[in-house]
Amino acid sequence: MPTLTERIETAQPYALTLFRIVTGLLFACHGAASLFGVLGGAMGGGTVPTGAWPGWYAAVIQLVCGALVLAGLFTRAAAFLASGSMAYAYFSVHQPEALWPLQNGGESSAMYCWAFLLLVFTGPGALAVDQLLGGRRSSGPAVKTDTPEAVGV
Repeated sequence: MPTLTERIETAQPYALTLFRIVTGLLFACHGAASLFGVLGGAMGGGTVPTGAWPGWYAAVIQLVCGALVLAGLFTRAAAFLASGSMAYAYFSVHQPEALWPLQNGGESSAMYCWAFLLLVFTGPGALAVDQLLGGRRSSGPAVKTDTPEAVGV
């Protein structure tokens, strides 16, 4: 009979999949709100003016990277870009206001930054488009193919 730890470990890829899907969906919603005025719009209503720095570019990154992470397509690259954009948002917009995220309103930027950084290192989990398109591009650690065992010697 498997132990609790063994059961949890077998569910880990699926839990990671749920984490990736929820994080990507919420991030994409932020971008859609800013670009299209849906879900309450940007900062309480309306849209971000096209081409406005940095808000419009951040919204595009949020929408595109959020959708890619949600689907599990180019997950590591999209998560890396999303994490960097949230680090930029935190340090350029929030951190100058106060030291702690709770004081400067940067909790979501900080959490998204770390959540996406986690996905850079873990990959997309069990159910991802990356796995359908060719296997291990973003799904796990690289496999060495130049060893004698790998080439059949």
